[in-house]
Amino acid sequence: MIDLSIGTVSLTFPVYSLSKISLLATAAAATDAPLVLAGVLLSLVVIYLSAKLVGELFLRINLPPVLGELVAGVIVGISALNLLVFPNGEAGFHSLILDFLQFTAGLEPEAVQGVASSISEVISVLSEIGVIILLFEIGLESDLKELLRVGPQAAVVAIVGVAVPFILGTFGLSFLFSVPVVPAIFAGAALTATSIGITAKVLAEIGRLSSREGQIIIGAAVLDDVLGIIVLAVVASLAKTGEVRIGNIVYLMVSATVFLIGAILLGRLLSPYFVALIENMQTRGHLLLSSLIFAFVLSYIGAAIQLEAILGAFAAGLVLAETEKRTELEKQVVSIADMFVPIFFVVVGAKTDVSVLNPIDPANREGLIIAVFLVAVAILGKLVTGVAVFGQDGINRLAIGIGMIPRGEVGLVFAGVGAATGVLSDSLDAAIIVMVILTTFLAPPLLRLAFQKEITSENLESLPQKSE
Repeated sequence: MIDLSIGTVSLTFPVYSLSKISLLATAAAATDAPLVLAGVLLSLVVIYLSAKLVGELFLRINLPPVLGELVAGVIVGISALNLLVFPNGEAGFHSLILDFLQFTAGLEPEAVQGVASSISEVISVLSEIGVIILLFEIGLESDLKELLRVGPQAAVVAIVGVAVPFILGTFGLSFLFSVPVVPAIFAGAALTATSIGITAKVLAEIGRLSSREGQIIIGAAVLDDVLGIIVLAVVASLAKTGEVRIGNIVYLMVSATVFLIGAILLGRLLSPYFVALIENMQTRGHLLLSSLIFAFVLSYIGAAIQLEAILGAFAAGLVLAETEKRTELEKQVVSIADMFVPIFFVVVGAKTDVSVLNPIDPANREGLIIAVFLVAVAILGKLVTGVAVFGQDGINRLAIGIGMIPRGEVGLVFAGVGAATGVLSDSLDAAIIVMVILTTFLAPPLLRLAFQKEITSENLESLPQKSE
């Protein structure tokens, strides 16, 4: 027996215990590593299979496949089948994949939490890589000269798309629903978001990414991301400290401007040397891997200076699109995008809890009433952006407004930060999630309808005319 009253022993005893526990934890982690890999592989099977099945179904009923991938995520996620492994509130982790691992691979009950956390983290990282690849591909397919040409219009669209929903949402919640000032500001900030990934994917699917409308939407969405980051930093600071730190705002604005402009200018300056280097390389995949290195470096810089990694990936795509390797690189990136991008969209849907839409549950009713208001503001606040476009005759203003509507993963980030700070009530948090869900799912089919008239007209004009 050790006498714990002796000072020297009491100091050494915990050290020994902690070391032993650490060694046991390390050994357990090493033992569970194959199970983590097995769980990730099963998760990818579920993601790819559901994305293809539902995506094909949606394509055959003339709906965007990206919407099918989002719906597939909802089906296999926490709202329905609960196949994928994600934390689910106080209940922690639970999924059918974990049950399957316990039944077939001998996963011990005491190891479930650690294995589940690792699987969830890996899938989330793969999802983030997916959106980085998506924005890199979008940058490659964009025209930098066209983006610069529509830059003023895109800037106006972005500013209007941030200011109008924020003002209407904040003041509406304060005066109509008596929501306290700070939560109202946070909810108003959530209305400013725009999901560039979802809109860009739909534009690419319907062949309108390179159109004037498409370039204005993409440019405005990129600026929206920057403005959204700044707004999020401001309201998060306000929620935590009760004050806004001007220094943080200035830092984010300056760093965002310098990063985007500097990355594009420096990239264009160095791109001839990049092409020359590629020409002298002979190993397999030299063009694709070198380009991904460039994209990941810019993505890292974007994340490291507290901006979004996707901004760096988009800038990298814009730079490489100006080189003579653009066409060849576009073809090679497609297969990588086909592998990673569906993970992103399925995970967005899988993490969305649509149970907050259930009006039968009394706890949801107050949130649904507020949600109706937020959805109306979310849609109208972005539709007016089309009216703000100037100097563009014959442009599809409705399509521009609709293209700015989806909040997607960006809106979920706002909701997540708001929930983490504790500033949002349950009903307001649920209302924001409902707004994000509906705008994300409504925008793709509406955007296709907005362009449908143009597509039909072009098809008719392409038909041979009968000679009289």
